[in-house]
Amino acid sequence: MIKGRAWKYGDDVNTDVIFPGRYTYARMEPEEMAKHALEDLDPKFAAEVKPGDVIVAGKNFGCGSSREQAATCLVAAGVGAVIAKSFARIFFRNAINNGLLVLEIPEAVDAIGPGDEVEIDPEAGVLRHKGREYRFPPLPPTVMEILRDGGLIPHLKKALTKEG
Repeated sequence: MIKGRAWKYGDDVNTDVIFPGRYTYARMEPEEMAKHALEDLDPKFAAEVKPGDVIVAGKNFGCGSSREQAATCLVAAGVGAVIAKSFARIFFRNAINNGLLVLEIPEAVDAIGPGDEVEIDPEAGVLRHKGREYRFPPLPPTVMEILRDGGLIPHLKKALTKEG
């Protein structure tokens, strides 16, 4: 279960805005990366985001480059999920690989306002907001395992340890 407040943004939020390109080649641990999350779009985000908070955005969230730092910095910042009308394909996969829940629920995006409280039950396929439920198809079991394990690399390490 994910519970948090919404941070609302528009369409075409690109990876260079999620994690500014000027930091791309700096050697940073994820905790340091989190301090720069969305700083060019929303300068207060990194300082005020709380664990479990949810980003709500329009169409094509995560467009731009294929760098996975965009997903990594959001996970490190404590973002519980990103709800959008649609995602750039490479960001969607990078998010799952980094353990970040991403869901396309256009009706919820239209209803949720900045600062609204949101509750998501990914196992049941339901998002709750102001007494209303928005249903979405539950994610495949393999994807849920990857998310529960914290991303693809921890998931593979866990699987290899079981085999060994």
